[in-house]
Amino acid sequence: MVAHSDQQDDPLRVVHVIRAPLGGLFRHVLDLAEGQIARGHAVGLVADNSLQDARIEAILKSLEPRLVLGLSRVRIHRSPHPSDIPALFHLAECIRVAKPSIVHGHGSKGGALTRLCGFVPGLPPHVRGYTPHGGSLNYKPGTRRHAFYMTVERFLRRQTDLLIFESGFIASRYGQFVGRPPALNRVIHNGVAPEEFAPVEPAPHAADFVYVGELRSAKGVDILLMALARVRALAGVTPTLALVGSGPDRDVLRQQAFSLGLTEQVTFHGAMSARRAFELGRTMVVPSRAESLPYVVLEAAAATIPLVATNVGGIPEIFGPLRRRLIPADSVADLADALMVAWNAAAPARAQEAQDLARYVQTRFSLDRMVDSVLTAYREALKPPFPRRAIEASHPLVLSS
Repeated sequence: MVAHSDQQDDPLRVVHVIRAPLGGLFRHVLDLAEGQIARGHAVGLVADNSLQDARIEAILKSLEPRLVLGLSRVRIHRSPHPSDIPALFHLAECIRVAKPSIVHGHGSKGGALTRLCGFVPGLPPHVRGYTPHGGSLNYKPGTRRHAFYMTVERFLRRQTDLLIFESGFIASRYGQFVGRPPALNRVIHNGVAPEEFAPVEPAPHAADFVYVGELRSAKGVDILLMALARVRALAGVTPTLALVGSGPDRDVLRQQAFSLGLTEQVTFHGAMSARRAFELGRTMVVPSRAESLPYVVLEAAAATIPLVATNVGGIPEIFGPLRRRLIPADSVADLADALMVAWNAAAPARAQEAQDLARYVQTRFSLDRMVDSVLTAYREALKPPFPRRAIEASHPLVLSS
């Protein structure tokens, strides 16, 4: 059995709260839950029950026997909704029964429900933690939606004991649009496991490029399709592209590919594991308009997949000294140029760039360090004075990883 630095005689009781068990946020919660269980802590999970996905349900079913504090499902809508009231009282009842020392909300809705429990009387004392995972902090400033959610964040700040940012970028957004963080806050980067650094080789008939992620506006897939068409117009060639994932814009993107005359070059694949998806292309493209600290970039870097990515969110933190390779978001011309460079680059040059990034990620984005840093932050939050909410002095952000 592997020894971990947080194995102590006083195990914690932790309940994680998420909305939809999907994407990088779900992976993060799974990694934390698994790591905390391995270190001897009692863990529970509260999540939305409306998702119809056999793969996700199988993952939750396999995890459930090890969740000492239980797996509880309740309808949780993405946006504010009347069902938030029964969801809130469902979570409050889970807290009454489980008596956790930590309730850790993830994403905007998970974080909101966790902290709104501060207004429910009679609950046992517990630390209320929050990790934004981008969430509402990624909405475009100046819009009504952004103004509304930042008002909510300012209101809920007074019910927050511990704020954990997954990237320095999101920490800076919080400071800019919400205000000073609570007394106890940490920047703890997402991490990947040692086995994920095994290289992934492209399949024999892999496409020239692959996109892996949700099919929605924030991910910039429409820009990628336009850039592919621009490459054809400028160079007289049309590289092939595999789009892997699902999302609300799938049909719109299919129509866009048809309108651009790319139906023979672009193939749509459903959701699948990241490492399996990486085999479908020789270079991965991340054309995002907004990100926090995307797991898919960490996973691709670890797997030594050549990357073309935009300079948004926490992606520069992943690239570190190699961030000069990143390109501006929302620019068809810049993305087309980057695709042409990758298309024309010799295989050894692409491989060397991928290896350089993998080495950097391996030194900075460890799964064990992420789990241990979060547990250390929990223990810090439990120390007197407790609770330590809404302290209006200046509290600097602390980088833990």
